[in-house]
Amino acid sequence: MSYKRSAYKLFFILALTLSSTLVWAQSNKQKELETRRQELRREIQKINQLRAENKSKEKSELSLIEGFNYKINVLDNLIKVTNQQANYLTRQINTNQKKITDLRDELKVLKEDYAAMVVKSYKSKNQQSRIMFLLSSNNFKQAYKRLQYMKQYADHQKQQGETIKLKTAELQETNTKLLTQQEEKKKLIAENKEVQRSLEAERKQHHELMKTIKSNLNLYASQIKKKQQEADRIDAEIERIIREAIAKSNKKAGKPTTSSSFALTAEEKVLAASFVSNRGKLPWPVEKGYVTVRFGKQPSPIDKSIIVDRNGVKIATEKGAKVRAVFNGVVTRIAVIKNSNPMVMVKHGNYTTLYKNLSKVYVKEGDVISTKQIIGEIFTNPQNGESILDFAIYKDLQKENPASWIYKM
Repeated sequence: MSYKRSAYKLFFILALTLSSTLVWAQSNKQKELETRRQELRREIQKINQLRAENKSKEKSELSLIEGFNYKINVLDNLIKVTNQQANYLTRQINTNQKKITDLRDELKVLKEDYAAMVVKSYKSKNQQSRIMFLLSSNNFKQAYKRLQYMKQYADHQKQQGETIKLKTAELQETNTKLLTQQEEKKKLIAENKEVQRSLEAERKQHHELMKTIKSNLNLYASQIKKKQQEADRIDAEIERIIREAIAKSNKKAGKPTTSSSFALTAEEKVLAASFVSNRGKLPWPVEKGYVTVRFGKQPSPIDKSIIVDRNGVKIATEKGAKVRAVFNGVVTRIAVIKNSNPMVMVKHGNYTTLYKNLSKVYVKEGDVISTKQIIGEIFTNPQNGESILDFAIYKDLQKENPASWIYKM
């Protein structure tokens, strides 16, 4: 008997733990979806704000297409996340509706049992009948058992009343939760319809622009190839500068200058380890902005047969935006490559961060700088009003994807 009771208690504890874990997981998932939805909404606001600021400026078709593609992608993601939230709420609503039905059925049975007990208790409430019930016992043991029964019956009646009270409160709470969830779902559906309309408008403008471009595709394809060649030239110059820095560090350490990795001092090793430990948590190099062109090889937005290769990311931001160091380090080079604006290189052990397309530089070579320290100001193109930061990360000579390092890039 004792073993069965222990087994029942263990089962009850496990069931309660599992239920609590499930509720926590559901709540956590809901919060994650809402956080992501709000991030996407803020990103769309930033895009709209920057577009409004540069509305009077004449942009190139390539720049416009990149802008359309990016916003369409963000709107698509917002719709997907909102649909996930709505579907998740639908499942929760269905669960709570079933729970309400079960609670009502349970309450009905509890109230019927309680009513029967009240009637039975009323019929036997006469004090004399209770005494006679005890006195009619055959022996003391039987009388004791009868007394215990009367006490247990009274306790059970009281417990039944408390259970009804708790179940009624649970039913009311579930009803309130259900109404809230239904309102949230209605709101999400309405917002999604609005986003869908924005997406259709963007796609329509994108389609019209692509029709114009396709009428003279060879010209635009030539422009894209020329831009890629220019980017390759700048990348080759950056690689040369980093090779020089590596050779210098190895010469100082008395190691072969042909090595492709930095020779690090004890302090630099600590700095590099700290940089690595912050992977995915580094701050953005600008306070406000969004990525218009991502890292790596990808088809051109105008001609899919042309593959463009980016060694970093392009971040659109506001006019006069300040550039911030993403981590503690040392300014190793301020370079002006032919046909491009100034660039600042910051070394973090054997890692280097690059901040390109600056109009002003507030640091000098050899400066020890800290995370989020202002190092310059982004150049704003007077023709199209665009303020674009080219940002890249290298490990020795190896290009790294900034999205893997910067928080939620």
